[in-house]
Amino acid sequence: MAIDLELLARYDTPTICNTVELFEVRPRNEGYMDGRIRACFPEMPPAVGYASTATIRCAFPRLKGDVYASLDEQTARFGELPGTPIVVFQDLDDPAVAATFGEVMCSAYRAFGAAGIVTSGAARDLDQVRRLGFPAFSDGTICSHGYSHIVDVHRAVRVGGLTIRPGDLIHGDANGVTTIPIEIAPDVAQAAAEYAAAESIVLDYLRSGKPETAGFREARRAMLAEIAALAARAGAGSKRGR
Repeated sequence: MAIDLELLARYDTPTICNTVELFEVRPRNEGYMDGRIRACFPEMPPAVGYASTATIRCAFPRLKGDVYASLDEQTARFGELPGTPIVVFQDLDDPAVAATFGEVMCSAYRAFGAAGIVTSGAARDLDQVRRLGFPAFSDGTICSHGYSHIVDVHRAVRVGGLTIRPGDLIHGDANGVTTIPIEIAPDVAQAAAEYAAAESIVLDYLRSGKPETAGFREARRAMLAEIAALAARAGAGSKRGR
């Protein structure tokens, strides 16, 4: 079954995390980046795509060659991914000494079809990148690019406490960044709607007027029953797929 990235992008990242939990394919405290990685533009909609990974250094000059030579290789290798890329950088400097990306790099990634960028390092040119409408996630901002140069591309990286490999499916918004296991991703896209509908039972009750404890209790029970039934179907489906 094909993975519908547009459908996944309709739901916020917490809903995606909640839905992934139903399939019981990983512990609930794994698979997402920690609080160091924050949305540069929380107002933007979710970004969804496949990880195009790279490492970067900014603390000292590149030993030889063009500083941005690997940018050509990086964009060329977008074609190796199964769909829309999201660029994921590990900053090898600790702590970060300069920005991983700015307007030029994000303009290039966007032109070559990327849906966003995530870095364990810093960002800059935020006003310009915001105008591009390009979702970005970082560990802060630094005004200079220092000796910024890409070290290598398409290797496993560590960002926000999470190991990301080329081709991993990424979902991120104002709440943070998570991965979606590829083997359940088509089902997650479908089940997210049912999860959101189950939560609406309680939310609609609370919005309907002056709530009462008994009514709230019944709404919660109905919601939990729907989520339990969804979890049972998700668990059965994931076991059949193994």
